[in-house]
Amino acid sequence: MAQRSGHDFKFGIEEEFFLASARSRGAPRASIQGFHDAAKRLGSVERELLENEVEICSKPTASVEEARAALGDLRDKLQATARAHGLKLFAAGTHPTAVWSIQKETDKPRYRGMMDDLQITGRRSVVAGMHVHVEVPRPEERVDIMRRIYPFLPLLLALSTSSPFYDRRRTGLHGYRLRAYAELPRTGLPELFDDDADYARYVRVMTTAGAVPDPTYFWWHIRPSIRYPTLELRVADSCTRLDDTLTVAQLYRCLVRLLDRRPDIHAGLTGASRGFVMENLWRAERDGTGASLIDEAAGRAVSVTDALDTLLDLIAEDAAALGCTAQVAHATVIARNGSSAAGQLAAYTTARDGGASEGVALKAVIDWLARETAPLG
Repeated sequence: MAQRSGHDFKFGIEEEFFLASARSRGAPRASIQGFHDAAKRLGSVERELLENEVEICSKPTASVEEARAALGDLRDKLQATARAHGLKLFAAGTHPTAVWSIQKETDKPRYRGMMDDLQITGRRSVVAGMHVHVEVPRPEERVDIMRRIYPFLPLLLALSTSSPFYDRRRTGLHGYRLRAYAELPRTGLPELFDDDADYARYVRVMTTAGAVPDPTYFWWHIRPSIRYPTLELRVADSCTRLDDTLTVAQLYRCLVRLLDRRPDIHAGLTGASRGFVMENLWRAERDGTGASLIDEAAGRAVSVTDALDTLLDLIAEDAAALGCTAQVAHATVIARNGSSAAGQLAAYTTARDGGASEGVALKAVIDWLARETAPLG
């Protein structure tokens, strides 16, 4: 099916951030309601499940620079607000110094209901992600595009990994967030729905049976939005650097355009195909940009760098049409230098090699994250 002429695939980005005490570098123990009250007045800022989290979002746009300006301004203002309240604000997939068992939940009806349903699995979910909405020309085709994009998700995850620590421990993974998140129901990679009607039937039965109030309780790596004519990416960790956020968002945007104009790509995915994607997601979680990913067509594993080169060739036309060639090209810098996880681990290792204790080394990670989260950091 040919792509609609002139469609600009508008996008919006949601970024989740953590807070830490500027003095202790630990998750705030006292109430930080004053911070949230001040942050709310900034606009486009929302509370999250836990009190030590906050979310910002950009409005739908076709302009990368407009999104950069909006997110950069909000990051800057949020960090200034955090400093004024004795806090540090940073973007990462998990909070390096937070102890899950003592985190405070946000007092909001939706979140109270979620916690009552999820119990310990919800309380252990001290995670933060970056979500990207991309408008699809024909919303009824979102399920088809969603399933055909599955094989690309591990690469997007690898580039965004920013969660090597959890509950004051080094996990041994570059992206632990999805491991923690997997404790929740209705997470992970969606099923291989046959088509839009098959997905609609799933939604109908799940809601009628009382399993979920609505499809916003499907917390998959990717999902059709019920509020907008978009397909929402949810697999990415919260990206510490704003440049990385924009790169992952634009890679995803280009992929949606590519699959809209090329219905032949990944048209014949099978159960085995989904299995390869699941294995590649694990490899990306474990090794980040150092992962090797299974190429189903070639029948072998390739490096993230090689997988990225193939992807950039595939979406070159789309990046040019959408005006984001520079942003997607930045992915090669991430692949070469490492994602946020590599930077966090380097800060931790440097501190430990210098004789710092485990606790002091984790404080160094918090400081590194806060610096890198700054719009120009």
